[in-house]
Amino acid sequence: MLRFDVPQVNANVVRLEAFITFLFCAIALLGFPYLLPVLAMMGLVRGFFGHFYCPSHRVFSHLMNKANIAGHKENAGAKMFANKLLFIAATIASVLYFTGNALWVVPTIALVIFSSLEWAFSFCAACWVYGFWYKMFPPKMV
Repeated sequence: MLRFDVPQVNANVVRLEAFITFLFCAIALLGFPYLLPVLAMMGLVRGFFGHFYCPSHRVFSHLMNKANIAGHKENAGAKMFANKLLFIAATIASVLYFTGNALWVVPTIALVIFSSLEWAFSFCAACWVYGFWYKMFPPKMV
């Protein structure tokens, strides 16, 4: 469902979070995958509860608003959907790694690709899918 009941988020704060996701995944691929559960927790909180329940988002938002570099406001619903996908991918990667399966790199590489698109070009692939889904299948009013 489209989420208009949650406060909007600042674009540059979300881009910073995407950059942190990119860094965590790059560090994981370089041999320290123990940060992946942290990404899963961040995706869980921001995706299912809202960005303003995530401590890191609150700190980044406060600091960037204070420095007047937070950027324009964006719909949080699409960003919450993207964070739900982050939660799923990071959880899968973590479980695969901790069970000894080498396929943990596949979701991690996907996170590297999509998070780099977000922080470098402000292109949120999950947000585009989110918008496309609701154009094709609008919610029915009861």
